[in-house]
Amino acid sequence: MAKYDLIAATGCATGIAHTYMAQEALEQAAKKMGLTIKVETHGQTGVDDPLTQGEIDGAKGVVIASDIDVDADRFAGKPLVNVPVAAGIREPDKLIKEALSSAPVYMPKGGVAKASADENVETSTAGIGNKIYTSLMNGVSHMLPLVVAGGVLIAISFFWGIYSADPKNAEYNQFAAMLNSVGSAAMGLMVPVLAAYIGEAVAKRSGLIVGMAVGMIAYNGGQGSGFLGAIVGGYMAGLVILMLQKVFAFMPDKEFRGLKAIFLYPVLGVFIAGSIMYLINTPMKALNLGLMAWLKGLESSSPIILGIVVGVMCAADFGGPINKAAYLTGTALLAQGNYFFMAGVSAACIAPPLATTISVLLNPKAYNRDERSAGYVNALLGSTHITEGAIPFAAKNPLMNIPAFMVGSAIAAVLTYMSRIQVPAPHGGFIVLPLVNKPVLWVAWILVGAAASGVLLAMIAGRSAKKRGVKSGVVEAALATEGAADDVPVAHVAVSSARNQPAPDADQSQQTFDPSEILNKEYIEVNVPAKTRDDVLHYLANMAVKNDLATDADAVFNKYVAREKEGSTGMEKGIAIPHAQDATIKRSAMLVLHLAQPVEWQTFDGKPVNAVISFLIPEHDSGSHLKYLSSTAKLLTHEDFVKAFQDAKTPDALYELFQR
Repeated sequence: MAKYDLIAATGCATGIAHTYMAQEALEQAAKKMGLTIKVETHGQTGVDDPLTQGEIDGAKGVVIASDIDVDADRFAGKPLVNVPVAAGIREPDKLIKEALSSAPVYMPKGGVAKASADENVETSTAGIGNKIYTSLMNGVSHMLPLVVAGGVLIAISFFWGIYSADPKNAEYNQFAAMLNSVGSAAMGLMVPVLAAYIGEAVAKRSGLIVGMAVGMIAYNGGQGSGFLGAIVGGYMAGLVILMLQKVFAFMPDKEFRGLKAIFLYPVLGVFIAGSIMYLINTPMKALNLGLMAWLKGLESSSPIILGIVVGVMCAADFGGPINKAAYLTGTALLAQGNYFFMAGVSAACIAPPLATTISVLLNPKAYNRDERSAGYVNALLGSTHITEGAIPFAAKNPLMNIPAFMVGSAIAAVLTYMSRIQVPAPHGGFIVLPLVNKPVLWVAWILVGAAASGVLLAMIAGRSAKKRGVKSGVVEAALATEGAADDVPVAHVAVSSARNQPAPDADQSQQTFDPSEILNKEYIEVNVPAKTRDDVLHYLANMAVKNDLATDADAVFNKYVAREKEGSTGMEKGIAIPHAQDATIKRSAMLVLHLAQPVEWQTFDGKPVNAVISFLIPEHDSGSHLKYLSSTAKLLTHEDFVKAFQDAKTPDALYELFQR
């Protein structure tokens, strides 16, 4: 059986995007660290790649990145980190390091190594707030497919007429009536299922049983307290079971486990929690109806305000707690026959990923190839109501990009509400367009909102791209412009962690740079007379022509200057790495200069430049120059290489240094 350094579990309420994005992020982060990992995913299709007990026993640490309940009993005795799924996407490196070094060892309640299947588990690393949220999302994740199925079937029944399910109406159609009946039955399960799985997340199987019973009381044939009652009832069911577990803790589990699980917990739990729900059902119903009436009133009286609120909520965290609050409200109203509110929520959720597509189309040079590819894919994801594809773009510059996303989502929602558009399905995006009362107009408003965000994102990305050459680290500065402009992905290099490390050996498996491909001794000169930066660039251009590497020195010089205007190639510790790409350059080459005296050059440390490593790049280059440039820039993060480079006094010494 395979052993893993680390094991993990991911899950989100919808079980569509977040679950697998967190899985990918954790797997990639572990791979970069040289660690093995297995990730168990909790999606809408169930649990994929389940962890075996042998795999759990062999692991050194555990990461749970989930918005739904994941049974932690299995991980007793292991260092465990428990966070929302968004953290798994945004900071996988941090989570892995914590799980392997500083995370507390998880023990079930009471310090028992293995808890019974019916006992509650409180994770030492998960706070009360996180537990409340994951419990709610556990209920939502199980409820959502029922709402989708029921809503779509009811909507399809309307194709035969709005009264096609009424036997007394002339529009009556038997098949439509059946669809309506089946869909209504599925929608009716929303409340008890929501309560049941909230209870299950709090107190395992007994919590589910009691939560189901309490949820049925809250539903009360569609005349009860609705989704608010389900939420209250679900938590109440779980808390009642926890209380009963404490009350009967004096009874040995080994002898009385069956009695407690089959008789005491369900009977007393249903009695206590059910009685409370019976008493509070009426005032909870009034509260629920009041909330729904208020929201419905906003749809008519203040669609602009409602749209702004919904848009901001949906674009705030892209599937996180704030987004889910708006979404849950929409599904609750949908279950009660309100198709207007969900239309705005859906529009606000679809707009952000489409905005990324528009942004990369408007300003492709501001993004690297991977980002452009993600933007194109988001056109498909957004069209199917998957918002999470916007997360990497938001995370890149959250203070600027998230407000840009909010603007577009708010515009889409406001226009949708003002147009009185109805969407009878809580998910599916443009797939459910045949069910929308004004499909063309709805798509148009979404595209308007997406375009507004897309323009803002393109402007922000362009501004950021112009600054990267000045503000980034050594490697990032060398590659910023090239990575945005060329179809070659540029991997992020953590410069800070590379400093003061030994220079890489020539036989490293990861080495991609062979200087002999582009560097000859004739391309190296020392004691070069130059008084200014432009003097150096002129010297390099003339040197290129002299060595038959280029045909026009003036053209090469102009390209050097143009590159410096985009962002200085001055690094630090007296080194610059200027480069030029032009049609007059015959082949790729590397030129190395030691100057007779330092010259002023815009550098990170503000010090003048006394050594230059330059690259000549043909106009039609496959991207190989990025390999040379990045490899050289990485060398400059190593103190011992920089010192040896500065200390070398002859062309032979410099050439040998690059051959090591």
